[in-house]
This record gives sequence, structure tokens and C-alpha cells, in this order.
Amino acid sequence: MGKKPTWKHDLMMNKGVYLVFLPIFAYFVVFNYLPMFGIVIAFQDFRPVRGFLGSDWVGLMHFADFLTNPAFLQVLRNTLVISLLGLIVGTFMSVSFALLLNELFYTKFKRVVQTISYLPHFVSTVVIAGLVMQFVSTNGAITNLLVNVFGLERQNLLLNPAYFWWINLGVDIWQGMGFGAILFIAAISGGDSMELHEAAALDGANRLRRCWHITLPAIKSTIAVLTILRMGTLLQVGADRILLLYNPIIFSTADVINTHVIRMGIERMQFSYSAAVGLFNSVVGTFLLVGSNMVSRRFAKTSLY
Repeated sequence: MGKKPTWKHDLMMNKGVYLVFLPIFAYFVVFNYLPMFGIVIAFQDFRPVRGFLGSDWVGLMHFADFLTNPAFLQVLRNTLVISLLGLIVGTFMSVSFALLLNELFYTKFKRVVQTISYLPHFVSTVVIAGLVMQFVSTNGAITNLLVNVFGLERQNLLLNPAYFWWINLGVDIWQGMGFGAILFIAAISGGDSMELHEAAALDGANRLRRCWHITLPAIKSTIAVLTILRMGTLLQVGADRILLLYNPIIFSTADVINTHVIRMGIERMQFSYSAAVGLFNSVVGTFLLVGSNMVSRRFAKTSLY
């Protein structure tokens, strides 16, 4: 038996690989691990002048303040509703779009449709927000459509709290449906189900039944894995678009945890409170990720680990 190589020997034998890996390692250490020391301010009455080591320790006071804040239930409800709508409806639309594209026979037309559907994902959030504000204004295109077709009262839809969830969901679907379908299209194309489709067609199964019984089961694991990943960020609703769209009139339905953190941390300079809320988000997200992975492993026989 040969002598087991030591780490020094391995380092010398593969020094080129380690040199390539070194910048990546440094990046993660500097930008992902060293900043974790800042979590300590969530347990302090942090003062920038006094720094991390000089600020007074207050324990779980800021977590208690957040959980007893009158706005807590409102921002939690808004965060969960917006996230779950995006998760459920967004996944359904992406899967449906991928299935429809898979049924197209004309390759060139299919590629054109795919390309067009991806484009909104790469449009700047500021541009998206500007378009939305124009379309749902008092005389906007969407408002005119709703007034003329459904008899809706003419108004600026972004000034009515009842419409914000649906406006945000519509933007999510428009911007993310095509891009979100990429993995599902790849899973369908990579599956070895051609023989099953041919056999089912010979047995008299129509395209809808073949899609339901063959294509969907083939991408079940992909749907499960992506859902698990989304569950881990359920409370991390993107605040960029919401910050550009919302206003004090619609805080009751538009204010989410991340926008609450930004207001408290930047506008009111409550750094410790904001850090505590952010840490709360991360801990809950971790539990959701682990829990959804366990549920998926037990019932869907698919998991991340």
C-alpha cells in the first residue's frame, strides 16, 4: 500500500488549482464571512461613534421590540401574502409556459417566443417601476382597459391599497415567467420520455393527457427543488420595486419586512433594530428551508440534501 499523501504534498502537486481558487476564497472570506461579525449589533444599543466593542449590550431587546411593534403583524402579513402569491402563481405560470413551449413544433417560432419572454427579466427595476406607474395612473393604459371593459372606477390604482398585491403579482409574472421557465424547459428537453410519448399516443392518449401523465412527472423533482429554494427566501421580498412603487397611502398592503428595515435603519438611524429584524429574517428563512426540504424528501422523494 502506498503512503497516504499529506496536505503539503497535495498543495505542491496541485498548486495551480489552489492559486486559481485563492481569489474566490478571499472574496467569500472578505465579503461573506467577515461581515458576519456585524451581527453583534443586533444585540447591542449600537452607536457608530462607540463602535462594536464600545456599544452597550441589550440582549434580545430589539427582537422583542420588533415582535411587539404594532406594525409587526401588518408587515408579516404583507410579506407572506406577496411571497406566497409570487411562489404559487409564479411557479404555476412558469411551468405552464414551459409546457406550452414544449408543445410547439415550429422551432424558429419557439425560439422567438422564448427570447421575447426572457427580455423583461433584464429590464432595470427603475424602468419597470416607471412603466407600471404610467400604466396604472388615472389615465394609464391598464386603468383605461379596466374602466372600459370591467366598469372600474377611474382612479390611480397605486393609490388604492386593495390593488397593490395584484399589481405587484402582475409585474412578477410578466418579468419572471419566461426566465423562470428556463429550468423547466431544460428539464423537459433533457428527459428521456420520447418513447413514453410515442407509446401513449399509440394507446390513444391525447396531448393533454400525455402532458399530465408523462411530461409533468418528468419535471416534478425540478419543481420541488426550486420550491424548496424559494421557501428559504419567503420573507426576503425584494424591496427595490416596492420602494419605487409604494407610498404612505398604501402602506397597509405594501409595507413588507425589508421596506420596514430600510425605513427604520436608514431614515430613523435605528441600526441595531434593523440588524435584529434582518437576523430574524435569516433565522426564519433557514428554518423554512430545512423544513420544506424535510417535507419534500418525505412526500415527494426529492430534496436538496
